[in-house]
Amino acid sequence: MAAGSAASSSCALLLVSILSAALLFGVGETGAVRKAVDPEWHQATATWYGSAEGDGSDGGACGYGTLVDVVPMKARVGAVSPVLFKSGEGCGACYKVRCLDRGICSRRAVTVIVTDECPGGYCSLGRTHFDLSGAAFGRLAVAGHAGQLRNRGEISVVFRRTPCKYRGKNIAFRVVEGSTSFWLSLLVEFEDGDGDIGSMQLKQVGSKQKAIFSGIVTYS
Repeated sequence: MAAGSAASSSCALLLVSILSAALLFGVGETGAVRKAVDPEWHQATATWYGSAEGDGSDGGACGYGTLVDVVPMKARVGAVSPVLFKSGEGCGACYKVRCLDRGICSRRAVTVIVTDECPGGYCSLGRTHFDLSGAAFGRLAVAGHAGQLRNRGEISVVFRRTPCKYRGKNIAFRVVEGSTSFWLSLLVEFEDGDGDIGSMQLKQVGSKQKAIFSGIVTYS
């Protein structure tokens, strides 16, 4: 009986070992064994837009305007599919993005800030997609191969949320052009941490009344 128990235990241990190995490694399309992606990272696809070394388009659906051309946003911006844009609530969120081809991709992830939405095309049908500035896309490659990576067009990437860090910047509330005494629109800039804001409350100094901003207005 003891011998039978020992044999069963050995089989169980062997089965656990095989399952563990299957979880740690996956077989690629070419048959090569590759290490699986960390569970904190999620799969997506990425493209790029604008000029090859460009910082990204001015404006965008989040209303940041020319801020995308200057530090700390310079060369770190991108548009995301509706899955991540979330009808505007995804504006200002920061993500680390990394491509997977070890022959051309850097092992370092690039931090990008959501400043726009990319509708249709690559971003449609519920896909998780990043449309990066040319400069941000090129930084996914190892040194000297940015142009080669951009020539591929669409690539597979992994991504995860990361805290936003704006060194030397304080959170700012900018009144959007077009606001009146009856209608106030504010753009929140340089929010460290989560980066995205779903709603906020403001009140005048000395007043007990609060103005609640909960609607997301997108800009074209």
